[in-house]
Amino acid sequence: MAKVSKNAKVAQRAANVGSGRDFVKVVKSVKDPKTGRYTYKELMIHKEKVKEFFEKK
Repeated sequence: MAKVSKNAKVAQRAANVGSGRDFVKVVKSVKDPKTGRYTYKELMIHKEKVKEFFEKK
């Protein structure tokens, strides 16, 4: 069984910066003021911008 050193894993993560693992799917429910119905807004955004997405109206 081959083992991978911790340093190799850290180097691999550094090489993957900007890859798809940094993005998450977010779903936000938005209520229509006229009808009262809810719609859902789905986006793939960077994980560092999730808080900003949910703070916006």
